[in-house]
Amino acid sequence: MKILAVDTSSTVAAVAVAENTKLLGEFIINHKKTHSQKLMPMIKNILDSLELSPAEIDLYAASSGPGSFTGLRIGVTAVKAMAFAAGKPVVSVPTLDALAYNVPETEALICPMMDARNNQVFTAIYKYEKGEQIKITEYMGIPVLELIDMIKGKNQKAVFIGDGVEVHRELLQIELGGKSIFLPNSLSMNRGSSVAQIAYLKAIKGFTENCFEMAPFYLRKSQAEREYEKKQCKMDA
Repeated sequence: MKILAVDTSSTVAAVAVAENTKLLGEFIINHKKTHSQKLMPMIKNILDSLELSPAEIDLYAASSGPGSFTGLRIGVTAVKAMAFAAGKPVVSVPTLDALAYNVPETEALICPMMDARNNQVFTAIYKYEKGEQIKITEYMGIPVLELIDMIKGKNQKAVFIGDGVEVHRELLQIELGGKSIFLPNSLSMNRGSSVAQIAYLKAIKGFTENCFEMAPFYLRKSQAEREYEKKQCKMDA
């Protein structure tokens, strides 16, 4: 099974192609959030480099959120269009699941953090159990201090990854000390290869969708929606 996967949920634009569990190729650009310009050329380049056509891809996958509203729409729309044209199934992969998948097996908790601004993060907590990574909380959009309190309450070391780490690293070190673990940047960023591997695991269990079912997953409303609601409340007052 050949899988093409994309992640455009953050500043990183990532595209990967895998065959079952074997990674065939991966392109990552971590420079500005211009996914509308970069994504399709990246997809074309990786397919050309692997001498593959879109029709030879068996499964299309995208990081579905949470994350950048615009970024998610670009990635999901591209995957839906390609899958529709090729008549192939798709898989939606939660962004936090894909980030957590970057972390090899460990006894520590795994805590992906995406910067949600205003000292808030999109996050969830994971752990390995009998060699399998499982999610032990819901997906959350919470203040970073609330996340720190949750980790303190579990009294375990935790691996932190994602673009929220650089924003809050100093605070994590102060509050958690030696219980906070940080990975190299190459493992801490969003990767298309992790999206591809989770998509494969879902597909072999039968958890695929048609392209019309795929949609971005948001943990909160966009800033534009929040501002509109504020204006409506003022008008109604």
